[in-house]
Amino acid sequence: MNPALDGVRVLELGTLIAGPFCGRLLADQGADVIKIEAPDRPDPLRDWGQAEVDGHHFFWTVHARNKRCITLDLRSDRGRELFLDLVDTADVVLESFRPGTLERWGIGPDVLSARNPRIVLARVSGYGQTGPHSRRPGYASVAEAVGGMRHLNGFPDEPAPRAALSLGDSLAGMFAMQGVLTALFSRERDGGPGQVVDVSLAESCLAMLESTIPDYSATGHVRGPGGTRLEGLAPSNLYRCADDRWLIIAANQDTVFGRLCTAMGQPELAADPRFATHTARGRNQDEIDAIVGDWAAGHDADALTALLETAGVVVGPVNTVADVVLDPQFLARDMLVPHHDEAIGRDVLGPGVVPKLDRTPGSVRWAGPGHPGTHNTEVYTGLLRLGEDELEQLVADRIV
Repeated sequence: MNPALDGVRVLELGTLIAGPFCGRLLADQGADVIKIEAPDRPDPLRDWGQAEVDGHHFFWTVHARNKRCITLDLRSDRGRELFLDLVDTADVVLESFRPGTLERWGIGPDVLSARNPRIVLARVSGYGQTGPHSRRPGYASVAEAVGGMRHLNGFPDEPAPRAALSLGDSLAGMFAMQGVLTALFSRERDGGPGQVVDVSLAESCLAMLESTIPDYSATGHVRGPGGTRLEGLAPSNLYRCADDRWLIIAANQDTVFGRLCTAMGQPELAADPRFATHTARGRNQDEIDAIVGDWAAGHDADALTALLETAGVVVGPVNTVADVVLDPQFLARDMLVPHHDEAIGRDVLGPGVVPKLDRTPGSVRWAGPGHPGTHNTEVYTGLLRLGEDELEQLVADRIV
């Protein structure tokens, strides 16, 4: 079977993480994603990533996978004409510029919809296309803070740390994909026009806040950081084992807590009024954490994991990436797949495709193309039917 999004064409504009992550997710499921870079300003993501080989970094390897890459100067009249010719062939335009940029270039939503009424325009920005902060630049670090996520991380009365990832960008990319698919479904169901999908990094973070907003609205309660646990959920924490490895043991549900008590050889704890219910354990969280922690400290991590898994208790290690790439579950589900990186001439591992569809699965077909304009000839002469001489002149004029 063809992949689920085979036949959907996406024109990806913008740089760095949030928009390109959405493009990657769409491409993983079979969409023809054409990544457009300025001829003189490649996406900075090509140079991102903490590790390097001969000056080459690997963020691009994963986030530009399965995409065709072309160059085009959208600031030039001829560049805009070629872009609109591409819009005629496309289903989606995906952009992640500061609001107002496309309008300033003369290719805003009104222009795009006039050219192709069925086009879906997905716009990813720091704060959204409207509102008093819409014109501000936005990065994940600030979006996570403004949206309320950062305050909930770390330990009470300490500076709020960030995860060593760009979570705000990734969340926005996932919401953008959700919005694109929703808009495409609506278009196909109703036979109508496309629409604008407006995604904000800050709002994507806010959307993850669970019950914190109604908790505050109804009672004035301000949830704070809980360190290695969530306040009121117990036992569900990080516990040190005898071999100095850490395990997460999550037994806050009543039935699972009963299994944990039996595994610990202390079944009476399940009937103890301090711990018999979810609410009671939450009120006596420090006590039950201390009991579980003392017990875990007497076992090596592997032995404790085997014991708890047999007992039906939720448990897992705190894996480094070195552990992740050897995990038999991830390996069995093709979550560690080779990407042939042209820049270094060999395969490197990257994450597999999520979600997994049983009839029309996605795949990693190629890694991020090694240089800007890799697919210029393929797209301009094949898709737009330009002659080779015309393409050469466009290159000479620095349009592509």
